Amino acid sequence: METLIQRTIYFLSQENSFNTGLSDFLIGRKASELSSRTLVFYLEKLYKYFKICQQLNILFVTQITAGVIRDYILYMAEVRHNNKGNIHGFYRSLRAFLNWFENEYEPKDWRNPIKKVKAPKLSQEIIEPVSFDTINTLLEACIEGTFQGDRDASIILTLLDTGARASEFINIDLNDIDQRGTVNISHGKGDKSRSVLVGKKSMKAIRKYLKHRNDDNPALWVTLSNYRLTYDGLRAILTRRLKLANIPSPPLHGFRRVFALAVLRSGNVDVFSLQKLVGHTSLAIMRQYLAQNDEDTRIAHLNGSPVDRNIQIACSKQKVTYLVYIHASYT
Repeated sequence: METLIQRTIYFLSQENSFNTGLSDFLIGRKASELSSRTLVFYLEKLYKYFKICQQLNILFVTQITAGVIRDYILYMAEVRHNNKGNIHGFYRSLRAFLNWFENEYEPKDWRNPIKKVKAPKLSQEIIEPVSFDTINTLLEACIEGTFQGDRDASIILTLLDTGARASEFINIDLNDIDQRGTVNISHGKGDKSRSVLVGKKSMKAIRKYLKHRNDDNPALWVTLSNYRLTYDGLRAILTRRLKLANIPSPPLHGFRRVFALAVLRSGNVDVFSLQKLVGHTSLAIMRQYLAQNDEDTRIAHLNGSPVDRNIQIACSKQKVTYLVYIHASYT
């Protein structure tokens, strides 16, 4: 992925001044130590947009207007039928680029057009997390006593137990985890570090997997060839297990959400501690993980109904009749 980014930056720098701006932006983001996946995300969203701009004879960043941005958002929605997540991703990418361009070059007599364009609305649909039945089925598809079976089982359990991002998960080293189950995430999102935990069952699974290891790779998760597991490799493992278990969709990010919901539903952890565990700086960002479904709402009401929990004395039949009579005389 690093090589892809380097080649793309070089390619962009050889074209016109419009693409040079994108090249400089990617170099700046890379210097800020953003992850390779974030850089590729920016590249994919912005390069497509800038190609469209060139077809419209818009060759310089300063020619981009609020109207041009809105037209492209409508094009994505009504012509290309992109989902709301993709459209919002484009908006975030362009906003980051235009804000960087404004601060970097400070062009005279130019106002940043993104400030006039409202962010597209994201879908408020509740996305269900991976079910525990699904996880149990995945574990049943792992053959015990084999390298791949024991490794994949420990991956599934540790993903669920830590709630770590996939990019954080694959970067865990052997010396990042101690015997008590404390895992140090040294390079989380924004290069921030934090500690997460794994329980006894997950630690037992990790130890069983490590008995197969006789290499000197510092990575906790490795392939059969003793290379560090990559993001695509992690997804491929889960996809293979899902096919073996006859389950349709890979739930890689779903592990993070089921972790957050399970911890919150336990009633033993407050939302601020959970925020620290998942590594979010804002409670608002956590809403996508903690969106409650109808069953959550029903259980919350059963547990917290002010009437059921606090009202002890019911009305007598005589009082009820009297109140009905008074009500009728005034209507």
